[in-house]
Amino acid sequence: MIDKRVKNAEEAVKDIQNGMTIMLGGFGLCGIPENCITELVKKNVTDLTCISNNAGVDDFGLGLLLQKKQIKKMISSYVGENAEFERQMLSGELEVELTPQGTLAEKCRAAQAGIPAFYTPAGFGTEIAEGKEVKDFDGKPHILEHAYKAEFSIVKAWKGDHAGNLIFKGSARNFNFPMAGAGKITIAEVEELVEPGQLNPNEIHIPGIMIQRIFQGENYEKRIEQRTVRKKA
Repeated sequence: MIDKRVKNAEEAVKDIQNGMTIMLGGFGLCGIPENCITELVKKNVTDLTCISNNAGVDDFGLGLLLQKKQIKKMISSYVGENAEFERQMLSGELEVELTPQGTLAEKCRAAQAGIPAFYTPAGFGTEIAEGKEVKDFDGKPHILEHAYKAEFSIVKAWKGDHAGNLIFKGSARNFNFPMAGAGKITIAEVEELVEPGQLNPNEIHIPGIMIQRIFQGENYEKRIEQRTVRKKA
């Protein structure tokens, strides 16, 4: 069994270079690869194209890379809670490709599965469809979407073993699941790294064959994007 452990985030992202395209798992602030993002900020790589559902918040997650102008292009489904993302997009400082959320997920999953393209009805009749091939299925128009191409995919899981097998917890499975194996190299940071054989095979979400590097992260903040509580009676 291949041992895919690396020492830490620094070693995991050491060969991510300027101008590369990377996928980053998570939804809002749920399940984001905090350690790898922090290391990319320290590494000061620039001109990145980031594929992610959104860009975190101003001072956390991908928002940290936006603050330092390290991202050239965001491929996302929405701006979300990040005011700096919105500002850079409206000012023309940041190239943004907005994509329907389901299409974004499927473009990741297609890359994961080795499928080069697929047809979807989502986005037909909007700017999303401009310049794309259209084909009718059962009398309904569908547009051709191509799978994403990324040098690296970075995901975050709850548990993993030395071979790269991963288990996600609750809603943190989100985009981490279809992005695992969707890049040429997939990096997994996990909250708990265990010995091979300690994970229940029936609970594994992603097999180790899709992962090239894995390490145990530390000091996870797990921030909540919007906290809503009931008023006391």
